[in-house]
Parts: sequence; C-alpha cells; structure tokens
Amino acid sequence: MKNIFIEELITATKKNKNICLIVNDLGFGMIEPFAEKFPKNIYNAGVSEQSMMGYAAGLAATGKHVFVYSIANFNTFRCAEQIRNDVDYHNLPVTIVSAGSGVGYGNLGYSHHAIQDYSLIRSFPNMLIASPGDVMELRSCMDYLISKPQPSYLRLEKGSQYQIHKKKPKIYPGKWLKVWNYKGKLKNRDIYLSTGAVIEFIEKKIKEKKYKPKTLFSLPLWGMKFKKDQKKNIKKFNTIDIVEDHLKDGGFQSWLNECDNNTKLISKSLKKEVINKVGSKEFLMNYLK
Repeated sequence: MKNIFIEELITATKKNKNICLIVNDLGFGMIEPFAEKFPKNIYNAGVSEQSMMGYAAGLAATGKHVFVYSIANFNTFRCAEQIRNDVDYHNLPVTIVSAGSGVGYGNLGYSHHAIQDYSLIRSFPNMLIASPGDVMELRSCMDYLISKPQPSYLRLEKGSQYQIHKKKPKIYPGKWLKVWNYKGKLKNRDIYLSTGAVIEFIEKKIKEKKYKPKTLFSLPLWGMKFKKDQKKNIKKFNTIDIVEDHLKDGGFQSWLNECDNNTKLISKSLKKEVINKVGSKEFLMNYLK
C-alpha cells in the first residue's frame, strides 16, 4: 500500500504544487520517487515527531496540503498534543499517513503496534479517518483527501498489495461500501462490517471455514462528524460482525456502539493479551477473536 500512496501523491503533486510531504528519517526505499520529482516539496524533520507535526501545521496554515508520513505510532501518540492543538483544533489541511496498521510491524514488538490509534484519532472532532481495505479503496481515499483537504488520518497496511475491488469504488464519509454480496442460505441481514486492512483476513478465514460466509461491507471514511449517520445503516441488519485490527475499547465497534442502536453488534477485535506478544502479523492476528 505504501508504494500506491506515493504513486498517487506524485500524480496529485504534478497538478497541485501546494502538496508537501514530511517524513522523520523513515520511508527510505519508498519516498525517493517523490523526492526526485519534487525536491522542494519534501522535508525530513528527523527523529522529532512533535516538531514534525508543528512544521506540518505551519505549512498548512500558509495554504499547503501537508502529508506527514511515518510508522503508525510515531506520528500519532508521540505528537498527540500537536495533532490536537495545532492541526485538528485549527482545522488545517494536514493528512497524517501511518504505515503498519494494527500489528503490521508485529516482529518489532508492542512499541510498533497500532492497536489504539483509532481511539486517539477519532476523539478529535475535525479529524477524518481514511482506512482503506485494499489498494483500490486506497486510491479512492487519496482522491477524496486530495480533493477535500482537511485534518485527516490515512491508515495504511505495511506491505500488502491486496485487491478485492475491480475498480476504484465511489466512497463517501460515513457511507458503507459493499465489498461482496453473499446469496446463499444465510440471511443477508447478518453481515460483516470492517474498516481498514482486514478484508483479506476475513476472506482467508471464510476460505478456511473458520468464519461463516456473509455479505461484507467496508467503511473506508469515518470519524466523529459522521457518527450520526450510522444508526440508519445499522438498523437494516440483524447482526453485524465488526472485524478490526484494533483493541475493542475505543475502536471501530466502540464508535458504532455510541450511535444509540439496538442491533446486536458482535466484536471480533484484538484481545489485550496481544500487547505482550512479539511475532509475525499472521501470528499476532490469532489474537483476534
């Protein structure tokens, strides 16, 4: 996904020279094509995440659309105050781009797990979360973010090139996107709902017959402002399995639970025991029940 992000950013910057990219001594092997084409549009803030977010806010205040790229925990928790005070509260066009969603960097241990980031970012009132489920949803998310610059959080899978959509889907904040439709014996009113890079995981579990086949919806764009739209979506279904690579508390299901509904939401989220474990993504995702 990271390479698709850079590809889309290059295409956008060719048309809009106000786009900038800031990194913090990370992203090498991926950011070079952008740096070669737009050397005046990229900045390396060094290992100083709080300053990095302050730089981003300053540039955005002058009319730039700033993309701040790092490993997921580094450009969120290390500079949470700057995101809140400088970016979100001033409603500035800064897109925080986090690589390694969920347990994507599992082998590096819990310091690199992004399993509480939804909880942090969704608490900021102006922040739009963009969490694509495959590379085509990513392209659609980039189209939306570039056309409507705003405080936003783009959550990327570390290295997957997974694709389930044949073409770029039309996406809107708060609107559920049907990924596939199951027309078997199971009632269509029992569904899966996901956000981010867990579609591939769900598909694998269905093929392994560990999950029942059901219709699947994705919600690539969401946030505090769009919670009010969810009640009418939830009411259409009997049960909804919420699958997320995040802790249950403060995560995607928690966001939906706050919509005041009576539908049975079934949690499939990471257990808290995962924070004590080190291993591959495949190993750590076994803690999703």
